[in-house]
Amino acid sequence: MRKRDFSDKTVLITGAAGGLGTAFACRFGKAGARLALLDLNTDGLSQLADRLNGMGIEALTLRCDVTKETSCRNAIAETESRFHQIDVLINNAGITHSSLFAETDSAVLRQVIEVNLFGSIYCTKVALPSLVRQRGQIIVMSSIAGIAPLDKRSGYTTSKHALHGLFETLRSELRSQGVSVLIVCPTFVDTGIVEAALGRDGAPANRTQATVGRVSTPDEVAEKVFRAAVRGKRILFPSFVGRLSHWVHCLCPPLYERLMSRAVRNEH
Repeated sequence: MRKRDFSDKTVLITGAAGGLGTAFACRFGKAGARLALLDLNTDGLSQLADRLNGMGIEALTLRCDVTKETSCRNAIAETESRFHQIDVLINNAGITHSSLFAETDSAVLRQVIEVNLFGSIYCTKVALPSLVRQRGQIIVMSSIAGIAPLDKRSGYTTSKHALHGLFETLRSELRSQGVSVLIVCPTFVDTGIVEAALGRDGAPANRTQATVGRVSTPDEVAEKVFRAAVRGKRILFPSFVGRLSHWVHCLCPPLYERLMSRAVRNEH
């Protein structure tokens, strides 16, 4: 596949005010892209816009609740009004929880799934006509939890597994129209998502996360995602632990479950 050039392209990023969203904005902006930055955190968006402006990067910031289809539709309409096209959609917005399924309110599971899954569904659905016209690219931030189990994250793993089913199917449907799909499966990234994790009743969980191996920075992950996007890759495991986890789960699921459960028990 011909390598992609992001100069003079429009890249739309959800969850843009967070750690990974900010890193994506800076990396794709440095490559010459125009940016549409969506988030509920307007203060964070304002700070990011100031940073990008200082780097000479053109950016449009838009408050958007990705769990509301109308909000997604309005934000994408403003993006197309300003930039006339969307070449890349990065579905990055996401939240998690930390609680056993049996103890978790159904409303918490729904909230996690609405942000992680339906946020991606709504934004992709609305942006799709432009992406098809531009023979563009969809980048989906999944997780190792999208291909393997993760104790105390049943809602999160549900949303991430569903993302794989959705976007692998969409990749197949859009192949003849020139739209590519990259699914990214990080392991441990210093983004703040764990600190903001919901507890069983929807209040902050206030727990630390057990990690295996080195914790990546958002900039490191963004660079690897950018390079994979340039090459038109289908799936990316940014870390060695991620690649190893993938193969252990594929080859010996019971071993993976034992190792994962042992690590999660160390959370507090």
